[in-house]
Amino acid sequence: MWYSFEPMRIFVLGTGATGSLLAHSLVRQGHKVICGDRDPERARLFLGKRSTIEIRTVNARNLWAIVRAARGSQLLVNASAAVFNEIAMRAALRLRAHYLDMSSHLQRNPFKAEQLRYEKRFEQKRRTAVINAGVAPGLMNLLARRGAEMLDRVDEVYISQWSATGSFDEATSRPRIVHEGKFKLGKRFGEPEKFRFAQPIGETNVMLAAQDEVGTLPYFIPLKEMNVKIGGNEMERLRRWYRQGKLSKSGGIVHKRFPKTLTPRRVAKLIKGGTLQNAHFAAAVIVTGMKKDQPLQIRWDCQFPSLYQIRMWGLAVTPIAYATATMASLFVRYFPKDEWGVFPPENLPAETRTAILAGARARGFKITQKITRLKKDEEDDLF
Repeated sequence: MWYSFEPMRIFVLGTGATGSLLAHSLVRQGHKVICGDRDPERARLFLGKRSTIEIRTVNARNLWAIVRAARGSQLLVNASAAVFNEIAMRAALRLRAHYLDMSSHLQRNPFKAEQLRYEKRFEQKRRTAVINAGVAPGLMNLLARRGAEMLDRVDEVYISQWSATGSFDEATSRPRIVHEGKFKLGKRFGEPEKFRFAQPIGETNVMLAAQDEVGTLPYFIPLKEMNVKIGGNEMERLRRWYRQGKLSKSGGIVHKRFPKTLTPRRVAKLIKGGTLQNAHFAAAVIVTGMKKDQPLQIRWDCQFPSLYQIRMWGLAVTPIAYATATMASLFVRYFPKDEWGVFPPENLPAETRTAILAGARARGFKITQKITRLKKDEEDDLF
């Protein structure tokens, strides 16, 4: 399918590390972009003093404040916390605008993305909502779907990722898994194991974590088993704090341990001073199943630009923020405005998924595939 570019008026709600980088990317694509944030002065630090992107004061908790700030927009992008997804989606419906976000909250139902509840409402408004449109979730969903398309039957989807940074919600929430075709809650930091990522990370510890892919993939890909594991410096630290009783959701974020996101200027200063070392981000998706009675394992490895590489390009953001903003910009670039409803990445039209994956590779994401033939009595010995 050939895509013709049509610039849009886009409102980006939330102007932190990811939202600001996304806003700049969308401007370079030719869109008219306005940002909204409850702290415009801090948002300006992320956008840069030389940026001409307008910032409007808006509290993401206030539906009508979002509607007023985003009036006239054709696409509302929620780059703020996922807890505001439903408010932002209702605002988009009021505006008769399309919608995009990068993660789920999964509190109302821990096993189903809350955005899926708005399917009929977006269909009725003849508008499109693309949800979980980042890397993890986002790119991981696209690869899981691609692997599933190569098989006659999917038995298991396994997602693993490693980064130097961690997340409070992922650390304190119960991991969501699928076991024997049924949703279940796993143990926090449970099932630790060694997993071999592509170099330069190599073999490292990973453990169960609460990730959003489980909230959509099983609804669009029939499977028996699924789990997501995360490793990295911060996850090890969070696990230690959890065991010491210093980490709990009820206690909220301890700002001494979870400081505010560093501004680009602060990140650059820490790198220059040697305080902040190079950081990497990598992920893998493994889909196991059957093809013409032959058990197969399809593995995708993803490597993203490192902190030092990103800094060489004149940017001072983490690899995760860079990768997430880049992927979100691709989901906007190939936004399926004629497909009404709510779409997680794995349920987008095939030509759209193909275009987004090609765009990721073109932007420096190294995505490799390996197919392994398994013996029928060795399907459980996967990793």
